[in-house]
Amino acid sequence: MSETSFNFNNFIRESIDVLVKPKAYFSTMKTTGGIAEPLIKAVIYGVVAGIIALIWGLLKIGGSVGLFGGAVGVMLFIWYIIGAVIGLFIGAVILLVISAICKGSTDFEANTRVTASLMVLMPLGALLGFVSGLNFTAGSVVSLLINLFGLYLLYYGLVEALKAKPGTAKILTIILAALLVLFFLVGLGAKKKASKLMDEFQNKDLKELLEDVEKDVNKN
Repeated sequence: MSETSFNFNNFIRESIDVLVKPKAYFSTMKTTGGIAEPLIKAVIYGVVAGIIALIWGLLKIGGSVGLFGGAVGVMLFIWYIIGAVIGLFIGAVILLVISAICKGSTDFEANTRVTASLMVLMPLGALLGFVSGLNFTAGSVVSLLINLFGLYLLYYGLVEALKAKPGTAKILTIILAALLVLFFLVGLGAKKKASKLMDEFQNKDLKELLEDVEKDVNKN
């Protein structure tokens, strides 16, 4: 693609390739040609994700449920587009640092292009966002799986497109995956404690709850 044109058919094909055969895609991905192409890709992903979020909001499914579901959906639509543009450049800087650690390319455009390709996960995450509205734990699991899949794609982006050292990239990817799982478990534990507290609050009147809190304070 040239700096002055954008081939939408290629965009669709490349988006599918990133998801189903990332190694082959990143090994042949162009790392030069200007910033316009990755920027357009990021905006398209943001628009698609925003439309999906808007639909879930209008249907009152997922995180934007309730009376203001549609309004929240509109806000999410706008945020996805803005977030896609901001996220592209911030993500490129973060990826550049990761690539440098792995002895890969530190060319900003190359890292921007890889970041734009990874943003194909935005519509996927929005599409599965309704799960959180059905069950918070299930939604958290889905989010974790998407993030882990993102790290899988990141590994090939680093090794194949940015020419990072495979060994270092693999170690870093494993570390990031372990941190994601750890945060997930910590968040799950916090949710269980919050649910328990809410159950206790519902089973006791306010006076009894305050008395219990006062007793705990006095003990300490």
